[in-house]
Amino acid sequence: MFNQSQVAEHAELAWVFNCVARIGWLNRMTQFKEKAGKDRENASIGLYAYPCLMAADILVYRATHVPVGEDQKQHLELARDIAQKFNLDFSASITSLGLGDAFFPLPEPLIQGRHPRHESPRRLQKMSKSDPSDYSRINLSDDADTIAQKVRKAKTDPEALPSEVEGLKNRPEADNLAGIFAALNNETKQDVLRAFGGGNFSAFKAALVDLAVTKLGPIGAEMQRLKADPPSSTVF
Repeated sequence: MFNQSQVAEHAELAWVFNCVARIGWLNRMTQFKEKAGKDRENASIGLYAYPCLMAADILVYRATHVPVGEDQKQHLELARDIAQKFNLDFSASITSLGLGDAFFPLPEPLIQGRHPRHESPRRLQKMSKSDPSDYSRINLSDDADTIAQKVRKAKTDPEALPSEVEGLKNRPEADNLAGIFAALNNETKQDVLRAFGGGNFSAFKAALVDLAVTKLGPIGAEMQRLKADPPSSTVF
């Protein structure tokens, strides 16, 4: 892990990619449309051009495969478009420098695990660090007590958990929490429902609290330790 803002090449390459990317490509970015909403004219250039920085974060290391969630596939596709156009625009220079047919690879998405996407515990939208409510997500730096509190306050519905996955249809809150439990415990939603189906949410959420604290609590503790006693190097 490293502090990305201390690596100047990320910002430098992002500017190069701002000059390579096309407005039409950025206009198609779903996340910009969602965050800017109806008031697009007042959105910042930083938000609009952020996908170019994401492409730089990937391509500065000439990465070939990138672990992402389903919601980031579009940004990775943009990174591929930018890489391809850069290679085409500067093909003569790339060849003359003995760098082969292309300087940047076209990175492939690496979507791992059984549950590649989770919604916010508080509302039906993806977890996001830009959401004004801290209860919309679980942060890597959250301590055990904070994690437990967020899980306890997660939105549910009044019905008991179903015993089959089919029963999660039209019950997005239950489906989301079952998916989070399954991801943390490396199992399927059906495994979760087999254990908790037919029971009330209070018992299930208590078990989810224990699991989340066990799995995620040590990460937050280590983040806090490093913050209090940072290593001498920027890479650790």
